Amino acid sequence: MLRKTLIASAVLAAFGGTALAADLPTTKGPPVYAPPPPPIFTWTGLYIGGQVGYEFGRAWPTFAGAAAAPFSPNGIVGGGHLGYNYQVGQFVLGVEGDVNGASYRGGNGIGFARDPIDGSVRGRLGYAWDRALIYATGGVAFADFNDTNIFGDNVWNTRVGWTAGGGLEYAIDNNWSLRAEYRYTAFSRYYFTGAAAGTTISVRQVDNRVQAGFSYKFDMLGPVVSKY
Repeated sequence: MLRKTLIASAVLAAFGGTALAADLPTTKGPPVYAPPPPPIFTWTGLYIGGQVGYEFGRAWPTFAGAAAAPFSPNGIVGGGHLGYNYQVGQFVLGVEGDVNGASYRGGNGIGFARDPIDGSVRGRLGYAWDRALIYATGGVAFADFNDTNIFGDNVWNTRVGWTAGGGLEYAIDNNWSLRAEYRYTAFSRYYFTGAAAGTTISVRQVDNRVQAGFSYKFDMLGPVVSKY
């Protein structure tokens, strides 16, 4: 009988201690919220943007095969661009097209030339350090030239050439980036017959441009790229 009483008392004491421990206040705080890590940045994606800068060049006209005095057109240039980048490791491959309007013009007293609109389609190859990208670019260029001379001739010529250059781009967040760029462009020589002069006239032009711009990259599914 005494043995049964001791066993029962021990069981009751064990359950009572467990209940008492459950009622005691805990020293543990609420679980700490761990926010999800920010998305890993990548240059991969479709982007659109704008640019503005300064354009300066050189033109070499001829009249009836004789070289005339060259002149140096210049002016403000600005427009928009559209492109797509794909990042593999630290390398960034892309393609970009742009269209610009310009106040680019100049003359030599015998003739006067303007280039009110131009554009290009180019490839891009860059090397990225996380949000900083240094790149080279090159491709085909086109422009509309409007030429006037002292004989009263006025002609429009759409010319094709090549362009090459490079730049530096920095992403200020996952969507917006800023850039600075230099490009050299050479157009093929174009010919026309002056109605009043009765002679063949030709002009060859090259130009340089320095410009700054911005881009907005659309969020798209792309490869996961490690930070460096």
